[in-house]
Amino acid sequence: MNRPIIDANVYLSRWPLRRLPCDRAPDLASKLRGGGVACAWAGSFDGLLHRDVAGVNARLAHACHTHGEGFLIPFGTVNPALPDWQEDLRRCREQHHMPGVRLHPNYHGYTLDDPRFLQLLRRADEARMIVQIVLTMEDERMQHPLLRVPHVDTAPLPDALQDLPDLRIVLLNAFRSLRPHQVRPLVEAGRVHVDIAMLEGIDGLRKLLNDVPLERILFGSHFPLFYFESALFKLREAALGGAAIQTICWDNPASLLSEGIPGRR
Repeated sequence: MNRPIIDANVYLSRWPLRRLPCDRAPDLASKLRGGGVACAWAGSFDGLLHRDVAGVNARLAHACHTHGEGFLIPFGTVNPALPDWQEDLRRCREQHHMPGVRLHPNYHGYTLDDPRFLQLLRRADEARMIVQIVLTMEDERMQHPLLRVPHVDTAPLPDALQDLPDLRIVLLNAFRSLRPHQVRPLVEAGRVHVDIAMLEGIDGLRKLLNDVPLERILFGSHFPLFYFESALFKLREAALGGAAIQTICWDNPASLLSEGIPGRR
């Protein structure tokens, strides 16, 4: 691929259960650049289990600034099950200038009909922030026996979005737990997008377009937990044509990102 890519799903720091290739920020940035990525939205593996969320976000912002200013874009952790999560959200926006947050409801122990989650969505909407909801992190067959984490139940999401028509939502890693036809009502419930990191099957991306509009699909690799090349292969296999590839890899995420820049609509 010769077209620039915005990768909406990468992680910094270290996966808690094993070392991964490129789990150092300079190595990760080098690998992504070598794969044609011009910008990557980065969360932190520390956000899964660490309770010091402010520290997690400060380290993430520093790493992105130090190793890839304008290239690695930090998406902070907010855990509404912890006290003072509102301050963590405020710091993400006002102190670290993050365009969005990345949520892990299954690791943090709340559901999508939890009043705290609903309040978080409203606050994020007011701050014009993107909200990424990670539905799963890994194949359940690979999970450590002492760290069994269920998929996020998305059934409450349409109701949660009823009064938030402008909130930008990205569902990451949706296709381990959901079929494309199950994603359709979620996408139709609001400004909901999905990435392709866990999209599997022969000609998976082309088939996905039967249920999800092109304008709601983002390139996401889930690197370094997944192989970056796997996401690239899904694009090549689909053979969609240059305009469609640019829409997925650049136009869609760039449009989402531009709306979160202060002073722009």
